[in-house]
Amino acid sequence: MARTTPPRPVAVETLFPEVAAFRKVAVRLHPRIGEPGARDSSLGGPALWPPSQQWPHCGDDHPHTAYSAPADEPVPLVPVLQLFAADVPDLDFPTGTDLLQVLWCPFDHEDGYVPRPEIFWRDISGSDLAPAAPPRPSGADSDYLPDPCVLHPERVTDYPNWDLPEDIANALEARFEQLEEETGRSYWYHLSVSDGIKVGGYPTWTQEPNWPTCPTCSRRMDHLLTINSSEFDGESWRTWLPVEDTPAEGTIWDLAFEERMQVQCSPGLMLGDMGGIYLFECPSCADRPFACRSDCS
Repeated sequence: MARTTPPRPVAVETLFPEVAAFRKVAVRLHPRIGEPGARDSSLGGPALWPPSQQWPHCGDDHPHTAYSAPADEPVPLVPVLQLFAADVPDLDFPTGTDLLQVLWCPFDHEDGYVPRPEIFWRDISGSDLAPAAPPRPSGADSDYLPDPCVLHPERVTDYPNWDLPEDIANALEARFEQLEEETGRSYWYHLSVSDGIKVGGYPTWTQEPNWPTCPTCSRRMDHLLTINSSEFDGESWRTWLPVEDTPAEGTIWDLAFEERMQVQCSPGLMLGDMGGIYLFECPSCADRPFACRSDCS
């Protein structure tokens, strides 16, 4: 079943033409519990891997938290996201590649106390890829081990919230407030940045932006993708709850907790108290440098 974000309740660029120049395309992935195969785009599903390559492990030191990594033992990374170019044509794949894989170490790391991701770009036609059977790390928090989900990619438009230039935000403040008084809709929650796990667009920051700088060319890196704890929250659901998941009666909050969580938090992730992990890259540099950031609500 496709997932469709409702149209915004107002014409954003008509009311606020100042934000039009900052419009970006995002692809909401809408993960839902399922049985993806190794040759499907998925979140938390089985992955392809070259049999000739050892499965990657994390050799970092991990802080002592409630779920501690095995002492003096490398931790196998876990598959988080696998995206084929055919399913996300808006994603800027490096020349000669058509598969993006995101793996992470499912233990806290000092920088943000969240998992540490790694990314891999591959060419499915020219690579020796086969379904992998990676080892599972012992003692990891289930909040960092995504449940297998199929994806329902959907192209949407993002406008900046935290990333809206301060002078423009200040100039629009009174009009934003007027709209909220008249319609009950907030630019910041309902009209700007799309929620959920997505490719492109703007990061769904829950704190002030923390954009990384490319170590090679010193330009600000591009947002590659966001892995969020939820598809929407208690305020944003009125815009970002898909039509197909909208209850016939009442609202999403009238559903039983377990039923709501199947829509709101299908993969079962909890990152920094309903926060997110944001992946960035520099497509201007040949080696596509990669960085990540995280925050919490």
